[in-house]
Amino acid sequence: MGGDSVDQVVFWGVVAARLLVPLFIFKFPLPGIVACMLLDGVDQTVFQTFTSLDLTYYQSYDKALDIYYLALAYVATMRNWTSRPAFEVARFLFFYRLVGTTIFELTGGEHRWLLLIFPNTFEYFFIFYEIVRLRWDPKRFSMRWWILAAAAIWVFIKLPQEAWIHVFKLDLTDTMRDVAWFTPAMVLAILALAAVFWFVVRPRLAPADHTWQVAAEPIPAEIDEERERAALRVARGKVFDARLLEKIVVVALVSIIIANIVPSVTATPVEIAISCAVLIVVNSTIGLWSARRGGGWDSVLATFVVLSLVNIGLVYAANFLVPTNDEFFLAAGFFFVFLLTLVVTLYDRYRPVLDVRTGVVRQGEVASAP
Repeated sequence: MGGDSVDQVVFWGVVAARLLVPLFIFKFPLPGIVACMLLDGVDQTVFQTFTSLDLTYYQSYDKALDIYYLALAYVATMRNWTSRPAFEVARFLFFYRLVGTTIFELTGGEHRWLLLIFPNTFEYFFIFYEIVRLRWDPKRFSMRWWILAAAAIWVFIKLPQEAWIHVFKLDLTDTMRDVAWFTPAMVLAILALAAVFWFVVRPRLAPADHTWQVAAEPIPAEIDEERERAALRVARGKVFDARLLEKIVVVALVSIIIANIVPSVTATPVEIAISCAVLIVVNSTIGLWSARRGGGWDSVLATFVVLSLVNIGLVYAANFLVPTNDEFFLAAGFFFVFLLTLVVTLYDRYRPVLDVRTGVVRQGEVASAP
């Protein structure tokens, strides 16, 4: 196999892993998100070691893939989390970071201090929740407890990390290589933290509520079949509601961020936001119409494929109506169709699960579809 062929195999293998590994977060939340973080940390080293690829623009795509897996992690909270207060804190942290990153990208990506003001606390809060869930029932903890946990992560972990990366522009690998005392000091700090946890924190922990629980809990029986999801959707009976707005905001902001990161995309933020809104309204209308007819698919994959075909058809139609935007609609547009369809498919399937788990759905709303 020639050098170019090896480069292509390695490149597409890493990209495929960056796209597929985040899907494991839905069934194995903690291992899944840790795997995403590790993959994010080693992918460039893999390219540098095993290929001769030009990595000039890879940092841009790397940041886009980071936003992608964080968006899926947010949707995964809807499938798996049982504590409404924890979810509300996570939602605030996710949107806070998303808004900050959008401002950062729209202002040219030069004001790196914005990332210090809008730190990615959501990711570490997600990890903290899943560590708690390993042995304890998250419902036992109050809103105040979760807010204090998020504040501690924000102040003592994320602010120093964001300052290190974005203000002082330091790289961990380079610092370990160039500063002789840094690695031993880091090892000692980790050992000290481990000792504090073992001898101070661990004895004060509440008794565990259950055995080790790494895999996500099964979807509640009240909402694990398509007919039950369809019945709940019909009972709510609206296309234009808060859930539609949330889907539009999530997909539009993520798409705008990625579009400003990826050099080949020339569409304006307004074009992207309008395109996302139109597609999501159409998808939601189709979903409600299908639910009223008792239709739908139990398979997430089948739903994703059908919506993808619908959205690709809409992209082609848009190309005929707006022929000046060929590059956006017929090239980069297909990546955004993939992203939009995936987020909408998973959101529509798992947002009702959150409402059932946390008691938002009133008793009797989930019933057999007529």
